[in-house]
This record gives sequence, C-alpha cells and structure tokens, in this order.
Amino acid sequence: MASASLFSASLCSSSLSHLGLRRGGNRSLSLPRRRIMEVVCGSDGIGEKSKGTAGEDEDKPSFNPFGFVTDNPSSRSAIQLPESPAEDGNVGQMLYRIEDKGKEYGSYVKSGKFRWFVRETGSSNTRGTILFIHGAPTQSFSYREVMSQMADAGYHCFAPDWIGFGFSDKPQPGYGFSYTENEFHKVLDELLGTLNIRSPFFLVVQGFLVGSYGLTWALNNSSKISKLVILNSPLTNSSPLPGLFQKLRIPLYGEFTCQNAIIAERFIEAGSPYVLKSEKADVYRLPYLSSGGPGFALLEAAKKANFADVLSRIVTGFSFNSWDKPVLVAWGVADKHLKFSEAEEFQKGNPDAVEIMKIEGAGHMPQEDWPEKTVNALKAFL
Repeated sequence: MASASLFSASLCSSSLSHLGLRRGGNRSLSLPRRRIMEVVCGSDGIGEKSKGTAGEDEDKPSFNPFGFVTDNPSSRSAIQLPESPAEDGNVGQMLYRIEDKGKEYGSYVKSGKFRWFVRETGSSNTRGTILFIHGAPTQSFSYREVMSQMADAGYHCFAPDWIGFGFSDKPQPGYGFSYTENEFHKVLDELLGTLNIRSPFFLVVQGFLVGSYGLTWALNNSSKISKLVILNSPLTNSSPLPGLFQKLRIPLYGEFTCQNAIIAERFIEAGSPYVLKSEKADVYRLPYLSSGGPGFALLEAAKKANFADVLSRIVTGFSFNSWDKPVLVAWGVADKHLKFSEAEEFQKGNPDAVEIMKIEGAGHMPQEDWPEKTVNALKAFL
C-alpha cells in the first residue's frame, strides 16, 4: 500500500512537471492549447478535469439557467443581495433608493383618460419646437441630455413616455387601451393638443415598435411636421427583428420574457458598444421592477404589431413619390441591432429628401451613447 501511494505521488509530481507546473515557488504554464485544466492528484493517481477552452469554438460553457441576468455586467447588482438582505438590497429597499431617479425635466400630464409622463426643456418663442419619440422597450429618459443641450441652443423640447412605457400610465390590455398602432396614434394626437404643441414642429424618432409608430404617425400627419430626424430605426422591408420581440410573440414564453426586470437595459446594451452605468441602468429597470404592468404592456404591443406591414408602409410612404419634407437619418454606426446599410437603402428611395449623417462610436441609441454628437447632428440639420 505504501509503495502504491509513493508511486502515485511520484506519477503526480512527474505529470505536473510535464505540464509545466511546479509544487511551490513560481508557476509557469506553457501549453500548445489555451485550455484550463484542474489537475487532481490522489492515491489513485492523476486525473484532470476540463474547465473550458479560451478558443471561441471549443467547449462551450454549460447551460446556466440564470445566465440571462448574470451575463449582463450592469445588471448583476440588481440581483446580488448582501448576506443580510433585510439591512440592504432587498427589492423593496432597492425601489426606495431609485424611485425618484430618472425624472429630469419631467412632470405628469393628464390627457384624455390617461396620465402621461412628459419631459420638457426650453420655452416658447424659441427657434422651434422638437418632439422626441422613443422606441421599445425604453423610455424618454434616453433623450434627457439631448433635450437639455437643444434647449440651450434655443429650442422648445418635449419627450413623452408612451402609454405603457416609462413613467406613464400602463392600463391593463383591453380595459380602455389595447396597445394597437391606431390607439397609440390616437392618444398621441390627444397629447399634442393637451400640450398645445403648434404645427409645424420638428419630429425626432428612434427605435423599434412604438418608435416605428412615430414614423407611421408622421406619414399620416405630414402637414404637422417641418423636418424629420430619424435615429437608428428599422427602415427597410428586410430590417431584422431583434430576438426580444420574437420571444415576446411566442405563447407562454412571451409572458415569461416580459417580466424580466432588466429587459430594457439588456436590450440597450445588446445594441451598443458600451455598458450602461449603474445609475442609468437603475432608471431603465425601475418601471419593470416596480410592477408587472410595463412588461405586459410591452407584451401586448409586440403581439398586436404587424411588423412587416409597418415596414412596408414606411418604405412606401417615405419614397420620393410620397414624401417631400427634409429628412435626416442620423445613424449610430456601432449599432448591433441594425446595420448602417439600413440608412443607405432608405436614402435610395428618396435621395432628394433624405440626408445621412454618421454618428461614430454610437450604437442603437445614439442619444444615450453619445448625446453631444447627436446634438451636433440635430443643430446642423434643424
């Protein structure tokens, strides 16, 4: 037995030496493949257990049921509770800490049956009024920096949270609001009247779903718009639909997906070269963390949307035969959801009216990623 143990120890030592590892002292590692091994020595000899491969195509990590959260750097703090959650970090106290965040320049406005959250900067008797429209699954918070700087440049700016999003009302689907395109258009018309926004005004639109509804609203109300600015948005019949919206349309799976409290920040980071700072992630997370209402609103809107039909109308409506107002497509070229070729193809449909400006270094939401460059683009165009 003693000789067997001695032989095993000797084998373990020689094998470690063969791998380039030494007991004690400095450790060197020189392997032809960047493969991490756990070397196990014992009385039964030497063995190894694979811990993964650094190569992209080797040994994919095992399934992690919580990976949808933990693979997101800025979202880890949302689920990592301290050892004593009663003292700090539980959901109730988390909401208490962040419930007043993200309402810069905003107030609540009652319009028709609903209460909107609307951000406003600047004042009347300025160089013009700008209406900023956000996309799904985000909120008007993304425009806060741009609005502030555009107000300093002399513009009167408004940015509402769509019904069902951000801090605006989130009515239960089917009870006064069904989250269809026509209903979004109707309540937006009512809001413009309530805010006394006079036509014509400048319109800035960005994003998927309700962002696209901003464009179809423009097609139905071209006389109310003097100039149109489009930030990264689906603009062609072949525009890809991000996985989030595909998942939302799958029965049962959509119900699960929409209740992910970090759904907005994950979508933003997936389309951006940057990671959101925690204070920004808090704001995008807050509506979905506060209740299930925003998630079910997003779910209903995604289910009711006819994405192909909306894109077809956008392509046709903004063609040279149908649209003659100036259009700027200001595009974050680092967008991971939509390629720059979207903007180029869109311009081909109406080259006389559509101008393109690249926003280098910005992703899907240039107003969030690089507000200064977005402001420069708006100033030059407007």
